[in-house]
Amino acid sequence: MTLTNLPSSLIPTLPGEHYTDPGIFALEQQRIFETMWFCVARASELARPGQFRTCQVGRESVLVSRARDGSVKAFLNICRHRGARLCTEESGEVKRAFQCPYHAWTYGLDGRLVAAPNLTSMPDIDRVAYGLVDVHVREWLGYVWVCLADTPPSFEDDVTGEVAERLGDLQVIENYGVDDLRVGRRITYDVKANWKLIIENFMECYHCATIHPELTEVLPEFADGYAAQYYVGHGAEFGEDVKGFTVDGSEGLDRIPTVAEEQDRRYYAITVKPQVFINLVPDHVIFHRMFPVAVDRTVVECDWLYLPHVVEGGKDVSRSVELFDRVNRQDFDACERTQPGMGSRAYAQGGVLVPSEHHIGAFHTWVHDRLGTSPAH
Repeated sequence: MTLTNLPSSLIPTLPGEHYTDPGIFALEQQRIFETMWFCVARASELARPGQFRTCQVGRESVLVSRARDGSVKAFLNICRHRGARLCTEESGEVKRAFQCPYHAWTYGLDGRLVAAPNLTSMPDIDRVAYGLVDVHVREWLGYVWVCLADTPPSFEDDVTGEVAERLGDLQVIENYGVDDLRVGRRITYDVKANWKLIIENFMECYHCATIHPELTEVLPEFADGYAAQYYVGHGAEFGEDVKGFTVDGSEGLDRIPTVAEEQDRRYYAITVKPQVFINLVPDHVIFHRMFPVAVDRTVVECDWLYLPHVVEGGKDVSRSVELFDRVNRQDFDACERTQPGMGSRAYAQGGVLVPSEHHIGAFHTWVHDRLGTSPAH
């Protein structure tokens, strides 16, 4: 039987080459990561003028920093003189300007060229035109989002609109006051798997009863295989004896006061394509950002966000962190176990999705649409 002659209960997945072919990954970098809004940093990492962070977006290194007027700026991390990498550190702080370590071309926090050896003897150089190349930037939920496209897509359609579509109403996430929460813990995972495998894993719960014993103890409905994202507006309810979203179901931290009563004791999961996962529970928010770096490697940065007094008061967040850290490690282990199979002749035409995973089929259609490929590619 071929994958074009499936029983009605099943639908085909992407073929294996979509997870192993460097050419397809290069196309994804060009047509997905470099054209869409991409979340790169927590805004609090750029609290003062001159603080910066560098990150990989598609094929480009992007420099984000705080300017003197308090705004966030983003630039391609490339000196305009000879193309050297301007900032080589992942994060840091400069006093007044960014200086290229190669020939000392120097740029203000607004990206303008402010100095270079013998620059006064070159009065015809336009300091703005030869400044750093701007990247579109937005702040939302206390995070910095960038877009490399010359004309970026609507942030309201592609980002906030996707959240509203999942939750039924944008007010649901606004109740968590994510902008004002503080990072209580950050864990970075280096996953030897294609970025799409991670998204597909996060979108379904068919695997939950198999590999997530701690999670299904807290969220019993997940043992039935239906993920929270399967239904618009649905939040998975805590188990009857569960007190908090912790590794042992014990009491959590202080509840976010603006969370509505109907959101209490519930877990909401949201995917914002192409690389953000947001998890909402009454006392904290778990925010994942993926950085696809190769066809078979993805770095995932995960923040656990709590009320300011919880973090600043040094309260013990370890039990809530441990729950989703275990979930992450279980998921990423499964993705790494799956990645080698993508190159097998048995997966050349792909695999299949069962009914509880059919919404992943919509993700695969989206990938085809973005790449301009066809299901038969």
